[in-house]
Amino acid sequence: MRLAEEGTPHLSLVVADEQTAGRGRNERTWHTYPGVALAFSLVLRPNRDMESFIPRFPGLGGLAVCDVLQTKYHLPAEIKWPNDVLVEGRKLAGVLTESQWRGDQIQYVVLGIGINVARKSVPSQGELDFPATSVETAFGAQIDRWLLLKEVLEALITRLPQLDQDGFITDWEACLAMRGEMVQIMKDGIKLENGKLLGLNKAGYLKLRLSNGEENIIKSGDVKLRQVDRI
Repeated sequence: MRLAEEGTPHLSLVVADEQTAGRGRNERTWHTYPGVALAFSLVLRPNRDMESFIPRFPGLGGLAVCDVLQTKYHLPAEIKWPNDVLVEGRKLAGVLTESQWRGDQIQYVVLGIGINVARKSVPSQGELDFPATSVETAFGAQIDRWLLLKEVLEALITRLPQLDQDGFITDWEACLAMRGEMVQIMKDGIKLENGKLLGLNKAGYLKLRLSNGEENIIKSGDVKLRQVDRI
């Protein structure tokens, strides 16, 4: 964020081998141990034409990770809206986007991605609020972290010009975990909604079909999505 404020150019990359105060949604913190995970952020500077598509940026990170895991490692990767990547119901990557505006004009977006690569990157069960895994565990073999980083960055750069296209939402929906299932939306431990997960609207917000037949749009990125039969 500091580099972005200082004017670092579009597609500037910061990678941490270790994090002692990693930050996620709701100011959650964690420790990324050396040599076992990928933790990186990319500075993006969208033009004025892209401002209306800023809510799609979390999908950009999730889709790039899914593209690589599906095509390069043949893993059934899915996106748990809004920002987690799952394989077989377990989280192995997370995405966080933060944007800075000046009035009604976007200044930059920082897209942060964390990926559990080695088995030792997975926190202990007591630290988890959702089942977790690693790429190596799911793939069944050792992974070259820096090759994986290169592959994800290539996928991000490929996906970036697609952000304003309808096909971007179609591809995001195709990777959406729990689509068509009954889910519960939680925020701060409080149940907000139960409904059938229909998919995404054009902005990238979640569409739910409630029990009364009404369709509800979930915009907030501060919610926890839970499948009803897992609660």
